[in-house]
Amino acid sequence: MFNQIAYDGTPFVIAEVGQNHQGDLDIAREYIRIFAFEGADTVKFQTRNNRYLFSKDAYEADYASENAFADTYGAHREKLELKPEWLPILKEDCIKNGVKFMSTPFDEPSLKLLEEIDVDILKVASFDLGNLPFIHRIASLGKPVVMSVGGGRIDQIRSSVEVLLNHHDEVAILHCVSEYPCEYNRLGLDNIELLIREFPGCVIGSSDHFNGTLSGPVAYLKGARVFEKHVTLNRAWKGTDHSFALEPDGFRKFVRDIKRVRHMMTPKPADDLGNERVFNKLGKSLIAYVDIKVGEKITLDSLSGRIFNTQYIPVRESNQVIGRVAKRNIAQGEAIQYVDLES
Repeated sequence: MFNQIAYDGTPFVIAEVGQNHQGDLDIAREYIRIFAFEGADTVKFQTRNNRYLFSKDAYEADYASENAFADTYGAHREKLELKPEWLPILKEDCIKNGVKFMSTPFDEPSLKLLEEIDVDILKVASFDLGNLPFIHRIASLGKPVVMSVGGGRIDQIRSSVEVLLNHHDEVAILHCVSEYPCEYNRLGLDNIELLIREFPGCVIGSSDHFNGTLSGPVAYLKGARVFEKHVTLNRAWKGTDHSFALEPDGFRKFVRDIKRVRHMMTPKPADDLGNERVFNKLGKSLIAYVDIKVGEKITLDSLSGRIFNTQYIPVRESNQVIGRVAKRNIAQGEAIQYVDLES
């Protein structure tokens, strides 16, 4: 999958729901329907077993935040988790809507759940960059893997990529700045080129937490081909990730503009140059600026241009005329034709 993307330049766009479904199955399903329609190639969720992931004291820690769904951090997280029995439903919804089902496992029990439902694509979060044992377990499932490298040193990225490539080469590495939100002047998109040079065996992409759409087209110009963008159905909803996520209209523009950039870069065929309608209507033809006598060599001072209903020699071909010799007398203001000139 990613090898084909690297070959033909087709952008692959991930709609990252994360936990913006508010812990509600119906809302989660709505994300799939809406963002598949808006152009996503895959819809991504996050999967956690909080009792496994957090120590007892971290799970039971007080949590006071305007975005809190409960009084302790563990209870807060549980309110926002996908229940295991929902995963097959969401996978089936993705199939029906023509997109891949993707998730980030944050722990081994969650990875096992995703294996059981035959997840299409797995994600390694920036938080697990360098966590070689867990990356090994993820890659061993043989599924395409996307890995964000936010906050990572190059040696940590290298060792993580090496573990992934020891299993298979369906790997995408995403440049990422782990700031929520990330201001435009902190995106660091030049790093995409560094990753391309460093990891020629992987497709390179971008995961950003910028609350606009311009980052996608710019990242494509830098060489990114996989794009992850947080999405929401309502930026005003309670939660830490809604404010910088794209609503459906914004996501549609994000996808549209990335795809447009790709086509903007396609060179125009040489035989199309100069054939635009405007040149046929308003293009100037060469005329004699002064009387030109038979046997006289055409010079820069001999020529000018004028618009005719019938086009003769276009002025842009004057380089083909200057230096040639007139075969007949050509009056001032008269259109010049190739038959009037010696070869």
